[in-house]
Amino acid sequence: MKLSEMPYERPDREQIEQTYASLIERQKQAADGQEQFAIHQEYYRFTDHIQTCMKLAMFRHNIDTTDAFYEKEQEFCDEIGPVLENLDNEYQKALFASPHRAYMESKIGAVAFKNMELAFRSMDVKIIPLCQEENALASRYNKLIATAEIPFEGKIYNISQLGKFLRNQERGVRRKAWQALSAYFMGVTGEIDEIFDRLVKNRTRQAQELGYDNYIELGYCRMNRNSYGQQEVGRFRSQVKEYLVPLATKIHEARRKRLGVEKLSYIDNDMFFQNGNPVPVGTPEEILSQGQQMYRELSPETREFFDFMMEHELMEVLGRKTKYQGGYMDYLPDFKAPVIFANFNGTSGDVDVITHECGHAFQGYLMRNEEIREYLDITMETAEIHSMSMEYFTEGWMERFFGSRAGDYRRMHLEDGLCFVPYGCMVDEFQHIVYGQPELTPAQRKQAWMELEREYRPHLDYESDPFFGKGGRWQMQGHIFQMPFYYIDYCLSTICSLQYKVKMDQDFQKAWDSYLALCRLSAKKFYVPMLDEAGLKNPFEEGCIHEIVEHFEKLLS
Repeated sequence: MKLSEMPYERPDREQIEQTYASLIERQKQAADGQEQFAIHQEYYRFTDHIQTCMKLAMFRHNIDTTDAFYEKEQEFCDEIGPVLENLDNEYQKALFASPHRAYMESKIGAVAFKNMELAFRSMDVKIIPLCQEENALASRYNKLIATAEIPFEGKIYNISQLGKFLRNQERGVRRKAWQALSAYFMGVTGEIDEIFDRLVKNRTRQAQELGYDNYIELGYCRMNRNSYGQQEVGRFRSQVKEYLVPLATKIHEARRKRLGVEKLSYIDNDMFFQNGNPVPVGTPEEILSQGQQMYRELSPETREFFDFMMEHELMEVLGRKTKYQGGYMDYLPDFKAPVIFANFNGTSGDVDVITHECGHAFQGYLMRNEEIREYLDITMETAEIHSMSMEYFTEGWMERFFGSRAGDYRRMHLEDGLCFVPYGCMVDEFQHIVYGQPELTPAQRKQAWMELEREYRPHLDYESDPFFGKGGRWQMQGHIFQMPFYYIDYCLSTICSLQYKVKMDQDFQKAWDSYLALCRLSAKKFYVPMLDEAGLKNPFEEGCIHEIVEHFEKLLS
């Protein structure tokens, strides 16, 4: 069935509550583990359908944030989401306290029970109204960004559509585009400050209601940090500052020389070549067609996957004015189908969708017939290895998309990946500051961001820009509003994907076999044992980042 033909119905709240109550009571009365697992399989089918409905509503709302019907459905999902989370917690508590837990653990794994424990620490019926308000605030931010109208050279663009001008070969065009973007954010920065201030206070209150000092530990629980905590993340950021920031600074200096400018400005930060960044050749339809040929050649598994995606039209990638900004992959359990959402805008980012989001979707497709749903509940630092590594595994096919500039793309992609990690760590440290000191004013948060910029990105000069130069850049980073503490996952997975880059340069097939094994491990093991089994080094381990920096410093030179 094609994505556009998949039927949607609003879940019935009363029926959901009744079904949960029945499942919970039956679990408590189960005579043995076999009966308990049979009931749990009913739970799978029940929750699969609810998830499918809610994900379809969100997906279609994101396609057009002004669609009145799906805007109402999104509001319903924002309201019922915390209710469902609490009901699910009550169901899981029945499993957790069961006298037959040993049997259930043999069926669904130890990781599942650790995640249950984190879920119990993350939710309580008393904070449901706060969670509903949190969802509404995040949706308000999303709509504000999605419906941006930015005048530029006689036309109106949204943020995604403006992207090709922000990366234009002509420096004068870039400057005007960045000024237009800055002017838009200057007009809404007060509203965004107000939204975020309410989010910080809301999340802090949730944490305090649950017995935490602040939101940080609660945020870690909600991100299913089942194998590490704040200390490990802090050490990781310290290693990035010590080893990767100096390498990134060298890369930026080399970029400055290639661009032929006396000093790098913020308008140059996304530019890698004087003749412009490589852009894909062809229409969006041609890019998708070339992607299909690439995945047919990469492996039998990717051939089957991408043919399935194309046949069922599971990629919504064309940019529109009122479309949610950004890209993601999701999974519709009822249809055993991954779906991809993106905004093509004529830049190399269009190809990144075909590699990054398809890495997520490929792993979901590989696991679509897995009976144990808990094995699909991967944590984000693992999920992002699947996507970011796929970007490197497909590099050999870039001539299909960039022609004679494929080599430029590969260099840009590698340099951008290495330079991203300091930025990602900066986003993470910013959130630790914000939630560790929830009393900070909006002006103090912007000051904190400026100080982190000087530490993590010393090359960057915002000149006298009234928005970016005053610590406003974080207001463009949607993860900060929607999923606190997510961004460090990209950094951890970048270090793992760079390990795969080293491996595939040595033995491509051996590296691919390891990647397939990692995808199929999914959430069956905890993070570090999973990396060990796949032959990857733990990013938290002392020396891991230093070793990677030494390797790529030689390669780039």
